[in-house]
Amino acid sequence: MVWKPEHKTGIPIYRQIMNWMVKQIEHGHWPAEMKLPTQRKLAEQLQVNRSTVIQALEELKADGLLTGKAGSGIYVSQPGWHELIHGAIPRWKERINQSLCQANSQTIQLINDFEKRTDILRLGTGELGPELIPSGALQGTMRQVAITERDFGYSEPKGHIQLRNALTDYLKTRGIQANAEQIVIVSGGIQALQLLSIGLNSGQLNMFHNSPSYLHSIPSITSTSITSLDKMKLKSNQSFYYVIPTLNNPTGISLSAVERQELIKACAAVNLPIIEDDVYRDLAFEKPPLPLKSLDHNGQVIYIGSLSKTVSPGLRIGWMVGPESVMDHLADLKMQLDYGSSAIPQLVAAEWFRSGLYEQHVSALKKQLKQRADFTEALLNTYFSDFAEWQSPQGGFYIWLRIKQPIVTKALFQLLLKQNILINPGYLYAPNDYEHIRISYSYCSREELARGLKKLAQELKARLGGINNEH
Repeated sequence: MVWKPEHKTGIPIYRQIMNWMVKQIEHGHWPAEMKLPTQRKLAEQLQVNRSTVIQALEELKADGLLTGKAGSGIYVSQPGWHELIHGAIPRWKERINQSLCQANSQTIQLINDFEKRTDILRLGTGELGPELIPSGALQGTMRQVAITERDFGYSEPKGHIQLRNALTDYLKTRGIQANAEQIVIVSGGIQALQLLSIGLNSGQLNMFHNSPSYLHSIPSITSTSITSLDKMKLKSNQSFYYVIPTLNNPTGISLSAVERQELIKACAAVNLPIIEDDVYRDLAFEKPPLPLKSLDHNGQVIYIGSLSKTVSPGLRIGWMVGPESVMDHLADLKMQLDYGSSAIPQLVAAEWFRSGLYEQHVSALKKQLKQRADFTEALLNTYFSDFAEWQSPQGGFYIWLRIKQPIVTKALFQLLLKQNILINPGYLYAPNDYEHIRISYSYCSREELARGLKKLAQELKARLGGINNEH
């Protein structure tokens, strides 16, 4: 019987195919210089998409086990075969695949690689465009802030006291009462999640969340989509409930005040702590309800904030707020990993909070984002209204665009990439979601948005036309 990958193992299909191909070489079934079947033939044999086969072949070519010959096909390489059979090199790929921290999906790796190119239209990028970053004001603060000799050394485990003190005042305006010892400075929301994931469990911590979720796009964090908290009681000792209550990534939806109260109550009933990721809160066009942390009277919520979305991702400034004993432990763990965040950007951030520069900047930024959101929605009405739907943005960066047919596939992503257009497909945020695209209006210029969205609409219409012609 011909081998085929299994779809319920949790191991990506392309990796299963890679492992199978390596075994064919190890066992001598595929000798050096053997020509492989065509990509189409392999896809038919293994009953997978051709793009999945291509991904596996490209990985093995990068490892030196396969080689491509122009106009001829793909072969088992002589050096790779010899080294694998005779054990001349460590099997690094095998070690990587056995790692507790899994690599990003191919789509995310391609996004990370191509975002650095200046000729790419980044329609899904989750960061501020260069013209929205207050670089001049930040440079001015850097020249003015007093930096001592000690600030050029290692920082305190929990972060610079000036920034933590400034954050206590900032958090009060959000209804959160916290002292400096309940705050840990991190290099952004991702580091906060990683510290929580490895620092508060006796095995492997699982984060529950509703779907779609940004958490699904971070494979190094174990997460599970759920529809009800009632079933989580038995697992709550090694679990958290992760939520972005204001301007969820990727949907842009915010929970109402009532929904926030109900969520706190439901999680408390099953003894499930909450991770509140609130990095978009200050970008809401209308004042949102108070954070979950402001409703927390029992140390149930760990709160995450950041300047990456509101000021600059290059500052690498974020923070966690929680019970002091938990923050003590996580600060100690952070010291083991990176020996503390740099004091210099912390001092800049502290000055921005203390002087009122932060509030002034955010007020102006929201107006600019609102203009961009309105412009983008007008483009969607022009090019997408007959085959897609969406909700008007409430703030932040994103519009969660739903195409009325499941055509947002990896093949579409790769086709657009060849046209220098980067999208963030729905399958990054929910398994098998081939209907959604996360559209960002925060990065591209108006001209780039107009050009990119027009091309995207044309490509989607062409695919929809092909489906209609088949019927």
